[in-house]
Amino acid sequence: MTTRPKAYHSRVRTAIFPVAGLGTRFLPATKSTPKELLPVLDRPLIQFAIDEARAAGIEKMVFVSHPSKDAIERYVAEDADLENTLRAKGKDDIADMLRDNALTEGGVEVSFVMQDEPLGLGHAVLCAAGEALPGPVAVILPDDLILGEPGCIAEMIGAYDPEKAGHMVATMQVAEDEVKSYGILSVTGRDGPLILADGMVEKPEPAEAPSRQAVVGRYVLDGSIFDDLRGLPPGAGGEIQLTDAIAKGAGTVGMCGFRFTGTRYDCGSKSGMLQATIAYAGQHPEFRATLATLDLPTDAMAAQ
Repeated sequence: MTTRPKAYHSRVRTAIFPVAGLGTRFLPATKSTPKELLPVLDRPLIQFAIDEARAAGIEKMVFVSHPSKDAIERYVAEDADLENTLRAKGKDDIADMLRDNALTEGGVEVSFVMQDEPLGLGHAVLCAAGEALPGPVAVILPDDLILGEPGCIAEMIGAYDPEKAGHMVATMQVAEDEVKSYGILSVTGRDGPLILADGMVEKPEPAEAPSRQAVVGRYVLDGSIFDDLRGLPPGAGGEIQLTDAIAKGAGTVGMCGFRFTGTRYDCGSKSGMLQATIAYAGQHPEFRATLATLDLPTDAMAAQ
């Protein structure tokens, strides 16, 4: 159990979207198009993340971007000229969709901050410190697409109890040979969907991994995360690792994993993007006839 001052805010009001990465695994497509704007069928990755945050009741969205990726800022803004052009052509349904997708004034508060150098996820989150509202914050990695209802971050916020654990990370069990690609929890127990932990290790070798509970791209973090990130030395890969700061604060505010109910797709990889596209297409009746003509592996069909 942790002790909070009376002024402590337990409500999660801010979502941080680290979107500064250059998407080198998707070159040449990402030479001119940010990877967050790559479509899963007809819907950009960033839109899934925005909609997930909206469904969770987030009040402010902070996008940590890069100067070369101004297309993201244009995408989230309302485009009245385009909407008017579509309406003049009788395409009101498309214009309505664009208006609904846009982050307009009077709705959710939006800000953009720049991460000029690729110094790691922890550094990206720290860049948002000056824009975050008081209390815990959510962090959503758009290229970790999690399909399911309710959305993953809404599930996490619904289960978040700072008296049990101030830091909550989304987790999934992975194969032993995959642990070296993730932050891995040091598990101490379970409480329903919560996986209690006393720390985590970033990208351990399989023989040294404390468990197979891997951290994926959703976090609800106590506001102290910013203080723990300041002055943190570089970790794995020479970058400022968010998992190192979470582990640092675990002894003070507590930490846990959360087993979400949706299906996660690693859309930072080409194979994950393909799997996500097939699964998402399978949710739409108009594409089922097309999918039926494909000789898909059993596991790909199950994902639909």
